[in-house]
Amino acid sequence: MALERKLSIISRGWSRVEPLVSGLVGHESSSAGKGNSPIISPVLQAKRPDPPKGANTYIVITLDSCRFDSFVKAKPKTLLKLGPLEKRYTYATWTAPSHYNLLMGLLPHSSPPNVYASEYYKNDFAKYSERLGFDGMEFGKMVPRLYMPSYLRNNVGYRTQALVSMPVLNPQTPLNVDFDSFQLMKCHNDMSAMVDALRFYVERPSYILMNVGETHYPYARPTEDTSDWPRIHGVNGVFKNLDKQLRDGQLVQTAEAPQFFSDEKMREMKHRQIDTVKYLDEVFEKLFDVVPENTYITVTADHGELFGEGGYFGHGPIMHKKVMEVPFLEGRIR
Repeated sequence: MALERKLSIISRGWSRVEPLVSGLVGHESSSAGKGNSPIISPVLQAKRPDPPKGANTYIVITLDSCRFDSFVKAKPKTLLKLGPLEKRYTYATWTAPSHYNLLMGLLPHSSPPNVYASEYYKNDFAKYSERLGFDGMEFGKMVPRLYMPSYLRNNVGYRTQALVSMPVLNPQTPLNVDFDSFQLMKCHNDMSAMVDALRFYVERPSYILMNVGETHYPYARPTEDTSDWPRIHGVNGVFKNLDKQLRDGQLVQTAEAPQFFSDEKMREMKHRQIDTVKYLDEVFEKLFDVVPENTYITVTADHGELFGEGGYFGHGPIMHKKVMEVPFLEGRIR
């Protein structure tokens, strides 16, 4: 059965608002990696709990690969309406494990000294009362799954949606658990299209994950010509192409192996990342215009990026402080 769709004007702008249909929702076909229609879960509860009165819609946004100092140098204005900017530290140095932590509810940490990890976790999770807009969050019900989408959807009555830019997070991965809708976007660097794809519901609040790709290599606005981009594969691309590069179980080096970037190219790419943050600041204005009342937003990054420091480029199998430092800011926008 299809979801009825309608448009509603709220506050300062248009928002896609839909009534929630209880029971089984039909499965919209989607090929992982092609970024077509979202995968909609075929196993919805027949009846969800009624959400607490006044519960916030909660949106978690990761600016993929955005390091802290790039964010600072971009001098965003719209984003800073959320609240004070903090330097925090990611739990992982690349996309998939970092998002697993995020979906457990473990946002990038502040790394306080002389504090037991257990005490930090307690204080950090207590912040969810403000993020979600209601008291009495029953953390014990997160056990044993330890997954925020599952808890909010099945125990609190939220609607859950994910919009991701990176193929390593596609809907066929284990991250897609208890999401009502999980969509890999057609273009890896178009947050504006992600905002257009957001859906909000009259009867209940939403928990939404947005993985934004403009700040990821090659650090490009969606209007740029892709023909000039250098091509370096991430994990998803390595898996797809590795079989062609193995002979008798050994990696065969070819003349096509990419050369390491020059210092000049590193500086250029860092500037490009800064430029994408400036661009995204405008897109956040569009986002802030369409979210419903009682919306709380957390903006951070899954990890940072290296631009030649210590001889490193990128992220992943790298241990360097710059790949751990990420921006963090949050607040209730309405």
